[in-house]
Amino acid sequence: MNSDQQLRDELEQLTTEISAPDAFNDPKIGEKNRRHAELKEIVAAFDEKAKLTQQLSDAEQLLRGSDAELSELAKVEIPELQEKLAALDEKLTELLTPKDPNDHKNAVIEIRAGAGGDEASLFASELLRMYLRFCETHSLKTQLMSESPNDAGGYKEVIIEVRGEDAYKQLKFEGGVHRVQRIPATESQGRIHTSTVTVAVMPEAEEADIEINESDLKVDTYRASGHGGQSVNTTDSAVRITHVPTGIVVTNQDEKSQIKNKLKAMSVLRSRLLQRQIDEENAKLSAQRKSLIGSGDRSEKIRTYNFPQDRITDHRINYSRSNIPAAMNGDIDDLIANLQSYESQLAREL
Repeated sequence: MNSDQQLRDELEQLTTEISAPDAFNDPKIGEKNRRHAELKEIVAAFDEKAKLTQQLSDAEQLLRGSDAELSELAKVEIPELQEKLAALDEKLTELLTPKDPNDHKNAVIEIRAGAGGDEASLFASELLRMYLRFCETHSLKTQLMSESPNDAGGYKEVIIEVRGEDAYKQLKFEGGVHRVQRIPATESQGRIHTSTVTVAVMPEAEEADIEINESDLKVDTYRASGHGGQSVNTTDSAVRITHVPTGIVVTNQDEKSQIKNKLKAMSVLRSRLLQRQIDEENAKLSAQRKSLIGSGDRSEKIRTYNFPQDRITDHRINYSRSNIPAAMNGDIDDLIANLQSYESQLAREL
């Protein structure tokens, strides 16, 4: 971790840079402003610690002095100062723990039905509702990017964008395979079925994050069709973009405008390319970190929803809880908090 003085020097340098007349022409101004705010809070905490440390030293001197009245006052003040210092040390540890540089970004969530046929697609729609309700209760805004419903009333695939403060930080650990065990409504003999849904959570990439060469793209347009093959458009508004170097393919047909569909598809493509970079970096991390953040293909089973036993288990941190109905209604704060706590613990050990 950087020393107190190094952080002060960095703050001074950033203050100069963001105060410059042409600062807003800097493509990294947003990133610099965020770092400036972080450093201001850290330096303020260091200043507060220095002040409290001095007050504690003064109180200890008074305790040893000859003035009985002042000594009694110091006896009361010392435990209070020690408690404040302990809390401040904990805060500084948290502030100085390395952060995920993408935590502040918006997020793109892709939900895909896996094994289990119609039951998997129905659970995909329930997970979508879970995330929409979670976002609603946490002042995060959502927008449908793309959807592919099926005849059972579920989703083969659905993609949403989540915007708001620390959107990616709050949702990034949802990426992986979600397994559901329950008796489907169509099951006449009461047998428990196991189905899976794959969730990918990616930081929304800005143009400054990922540089894409137009020559690397193959763009195809075609006529959009509705649910069940019903025609919804008489023009070639649907867009399929292939990023030739990586083979990543993104399609969008939700908008009537070809331009809007292309913009949405490019947004998802940038996020997938940024996620690819993140996965490559994560591959170099410890086994513990890999188990928490998952791999690029999102193949790990991260969580099981056992309906007959009313139990949710997150396999990465061996955490279980009951009340699946509440979770399906967006109440997953405890799961997210425990995963974030584990991430912080691992970051401190690096």
